[in-house]
Amino acid sequence: MSAPSPVSGDRASSRAVLRLPEFRAMLLAAVCSTLAGRAVALTVAYQLYELTRDPLTLGLLGLVEAIPALSLALIGGVVADRSDRRRILLATMLVEVVCAALFALYAPHAHASGIWPLLALIFTLGVARGFSDPTQPAFQAQVVPGELLLRATAWRSSAWQAAAIAGPAVGGVLYASVGPAGAYTFALALFLVSLGCFLYVKPKPRPRFTPGEPLLHSVKEGLAFVLQRQVLVGSMALDLFSVLFGGAVALLPVFASDILAVGPQGLGVLVAAPSVGALGVMLYATRHPPGRQAGRTLLLAVAGFGVCMLVFGLSRNFALSVAALVAAGLFDGISMVIRSATLQLKTPDHMRGRVNAVSGMFIGASNELGAFESGVAARLLGTARSVWLGGIVTLLVVAVTAALAPELRAMNLADVDEA
Repeated sequence: MSAPSPVSGDRASSRAVLRLPEFRAMLLAAVCSTLAGRAVALTVAYQLYELTRDPLTLGLLGLVEAIPALSLALIGGVVADRSDRRRILLATMLVEVVCAALFALYAPHAHASGIWPLLALIFTLGVARGFSDPTQPAFQAQVVPGELLLRATAWRSSAWQAAAIAGPAVGGVLYASVGPAGAYTFALALFLVSLGCFLYVKPKPRPRFTPGEPLLHSVKEGLAFVLQRQVLVGSMALDLFSVLFGGAVALLPVFASDILAVGPQGLGVLVAAPSVGALGVMLYATRHPPGRQAGRTLLLAVAGFGVCMLVFGLSRNFALSVAALVAAGLFDGISMVIRSATLQLKTPDHMRGRVNAVSGMFIGASNELGAFESGVAARLLGTARSVWLGGIVTLLVVAVTAALAPELRAMNLADVDEA
């Protein structure tokens, strides 16, 4: 008889996954890299605006990183399913370290040399993201036993959310106190800590694949795998269309200035509100991960998000608007945890890179196109009307998805063997 797993007797504990040394190392690495990445993003954005005084440059900044990340995602997924995933992640972390060092060296000379070196470094980070984003969750599924993947996903989502909240604040404080070069140097130190933590994780077996299989065939195989499974394509479609039509993040400055009249201080509260809700529910999920009836919970969570956007669009009271955004973040956090767990538990190891790549493209497209759609809708319909109508469209999307994807409605994540 084989020896019992070190975690098999403690599956119900929320801290069981934290007793895995390699997962702890990966969690710390994720916190450090997310803090550093968000601090770098804010520092670059503020420095670019100081150099150009042109808001269009900030829009260009997002595209410069998003274009390579999304364009290379499917290729990155194939590479993740054919190669040593640990080596891929170490290589992308090394790119982050080098870019942070170059940012720090270039910062004092930015006024004389212009913005293009900054944009080139951001583009390079986008290329690295194209390979790291599909590889990271696939590698985590190799590190964590299947019975703890739900809790691992919740812990990682919580850590990411907390670091994503703190990163811009840390970057802003450093920019104001020690300048851009100091902020980049701090990010460099965090990236080095992240790299050191990840070196602690031992190599894992390479996924099985067919040698000599054409790249395009592998890409098509990954797309077909997603499209043939209701639980995968349904959960991704819910995220895509709810953010595309129901998101209001890009319009929050308009609400703060013209509708709620709360100024920049109020805008800061509005921007932070969804993250507070999301972080709270993710921490709750570390103790009570989604299990049975996860599909129904996902549909209800996205519907709840749509209702919150409907309330936010109609509200003219600041407290009610903040409460609606906190609740929207809470529902979005529930759906994020379930979607992430679904990808890992419903996908075989040799397909995880490609499936995560497809999911990343859905998420990236929804974020980028959602901001654009919000602006167009606000111009044509009015800001408030575009938001509450988007909430109604989100509810319609949930109804259609529930009708067309019965397997998603009945999805159960409690049975690990089902994976």
